[in-house]
Amino acid sequence: MLQRLGNLLMIAAMLAAMGAHWTVLQSYAWTRMLADNLRTESLKEAVCKTLDGKHPCPLCKAIAAGKKSEKKSESSVSLIKFEFVSDRLSFLFVAPSDFRSQSSRNFAAPEVAHEPPVPPPRTFPV
Repeated sequence: MLQRLGNLLMIAAMLAAMGAHWTVLQSYAWTRMLADNLRTESLKEAVCKTLDGKHPCPLCKAIAAGKKSEKKSESSVSLIKFEFVSDRLSFLFVAPSDFRSQSSRNFAAPEVAHEPPVPPPRTFPV
């Protein structure tokens, strides 16, 4: 139960960071506007009046102002240009002067084989 609550809170935080709260508020405002317009007009006229942008409700105006103020604070991010001492990088590979070839060893069975332990180890019943 606690893990499910944590997952829901994480999803809510991610949606808020992406700005989905404005979409939820705008959908709520349009739903209220459509319901109010349907009381006095036909469905086609109510939908057109709700979504044309010429007749915003107070909530729509507040949402637009909130979006605008949020975008202003995001635009203050400055880009950093990295400057390097040298634009041209060159690599030089040199072999070591005291290079010696290693002798090859034979890892065949006769060199590595050992005599079995005397007496043979006991086996334990499983």
